[in-house]
Amino acid sequence: MSPIIIGIVVVIILIIVPMSVKIVTEFERGVILRLGRLVGAKGPGLFLIIPFIDRMTKVDLRVVTMDVPSQEVITRDNVTVRVNAVVYFRVVDPEAAYIKVVDHIRATSQISQTTLRNVLGQSELDELLTKREKLNQMLQKIIDEHTDPWGVKVSTVEIKEVELAEEMKRSMAAQAEAERERRAKIIHAEGELQASEKLA
Repeated sequence: MSPIIIGIVVVIILIIVPMSVKIVTEFERGVILRLGRLVGAKGPGLFLIIPFIDRMTKVDLRVVTMDVPSQEVITRDNVTVRVNAVVYFRVVDPEAAYIKVVDHIRATSQISQTTLRNVLGQSELDELLTKREKLNQMLQKIIDEHTDPWGVKVSTVEIKEVELAEEMKRSMAAQAEAERERRAKIIHAEGELQASEKLA
């Protein structure tokens, strides 16, 4: 064999071998397509694919913490609030996460935003301020139902902040002040009544 042919074979081997050997870490799975058809998910570990015929994409299985951007919501009792949340989710089916949705992280973000607006828009301000745990569970259940076909499991949703408009804050402060004054007058009146009963 001539040295030129041997050189060409060595170069081809040096090009093809790195393209064939794939390493997938413990927290990933490699979704393999062969000529555009799903072969399956492999990993973790070292394995070979057929260069130019197989295409592998890594899918991360770790929990993703995603901030839901602040959303303006009008509650059922017509109060405008700005609310943000955090969603914890992870891929449980890497094949579905790759095949059934273009970008599972962005899709989960979008469904989280719309669900946050819808669910909180059906709640009253008092519920939003006092029953967050119930609303968190409701949000988690609804978002998880939507993302399940994509192979994504939503484990937790937490409402972080509920921000009221300034005029609403002033109104609530005035209402609280009026309530304190009302209670003070009742206590004062009860004290006078007890004093007059003792004198009589």
